[in-house]
Amino acid sequence: MKVVFISNYINHHQIPLCNAMNELLQGDFLFIQTQPMERNRIEMGWQPEVMTPYLRLYYEEPDKCQELIDGCRIAIFGGVEEERYIIRRLQSALPVIRYSERLYKTGQWKAVSPRGLLRKYKDHTRYRRQDVYLLCAGAYVPSDFHIVKAYPGKMLRWGYFPETRRYEDADALFCNKQAGNILWAARFIDWKHPDLPLKTAKWLKDRGYKFHVDIIGGGELEPKVRRLYEEYDLKDCVSLLGFKTPEKVREFMERADIFLVTSDRNEGWGAVVNEAMNSGCAVIGNHMIGAVPYLVEHGKNGFIYRDGHEEQLFRFAERLIEDRELCRRLGRAAMETILQEWNPENAALRLLEFFREKGYLELQMPAGSRPALSQKGPCSPAPVISEKKMYSLLMK
Repeated sequence: MKVVFISNYINHHQIPLCNAMNELLQGDFLFIQTQPMERNRIEMGWQPEVMTPYLRLYYEEPDKCQELIDGCRIAIFGGVEEERYIIRRLQSALPVIRYSERLYKTGQWKAVSPRGLLRKYKDHTRYRRQDVYLLCAGAYVPSDFHIVKAYPGKMLRWGYFPETRRYEDADALFCNKQAGNILWAARFIDWKHPDLPLKTAKWLKDRGYKFHVDIIGGGELEPKVRRLYEEYDLKDCVSLLGFKTPEKVREFMERADIFLVTSDRNEGWGAVVNEAMNSGCAVIGNHMIGAVPYLVEHGKNGFIYRDGHEEQLFRFAERLIEDRELCRRLGRAAMETILQEWNPENAALRLLEFFREKGYLELQMPAGSRPALSQKGPCSPAPVISEKKMYSLLMK
């Protein structure tokens, strides 16, 4: 087997990339799932059973799956806490491509923990001179791993790659978008900040704008959300829609002008950013979300507000409501960012080209499909940028 991808479970954020890898490798690809999907994901509309010929379940065939991991040419490993799946490859100095969100989502101050540093040394730092590379699922991943001196010069931009839709008639898509329609979709948990779309609505309503906010999701903070909904008297301009399937969320994105992404630093990536941009939404995103610095160019294909600066979020929403031409221009540029670069097919091509350049694989790529490894986009070198400097760099 040429490439084996080991992760906790396959889902709609990974399937398009896996399909592209499997097609390019002409079936010489496997995804090994290490655990069943959690109940809360299923309750959100995620599909627990995925019928695909390249899927293997480690918990049903542990010996066979471990043999495949140990014997493949390249193992891609991520989304799993336990190292036991790849330890023999690491000890044998066989190529391993690690795939990770950030280490210190709640704060880089945690790097001072002696116990934590020892764990990071065992799992990462001691392999810094081996054929082990890191796919950075988020712009803050390189900074975190730089702290523990892991993967110097071996970190690559990466992310999650949900389905990319290529619309036959993009003009019709934009014509069907509803003026002033704002969308927010996430779980109602503290670090997703479900209060912010309500506060945005209050800001706009107090200033007399015509708009509507659709809020998709649910969770532990639902009582707080409903309390604010009543307190701010938003019945005429906000709809609380509950959980929707991923397919339904995309339908709402296709009708929305503006998409708010209000998570904080705990959002390692944020695949809704990809999906909303692909759907032609003008995204307004918190700068600490992992996907935002990689996907959003401030003022060109979306807006970026500084973490904790709520009024910036409100003012960017106000600007887009006032200037629909700007909103459409950002939405079209956002769509092009996904169609041209941050899509699963391009990511798979670039990753396999990286393997070829490193001598890990000999590949016969389709004529005209071999991509140049660019200085941005998937598989480009991931710069180490400190948290303190990131926002100012994004504003340039």
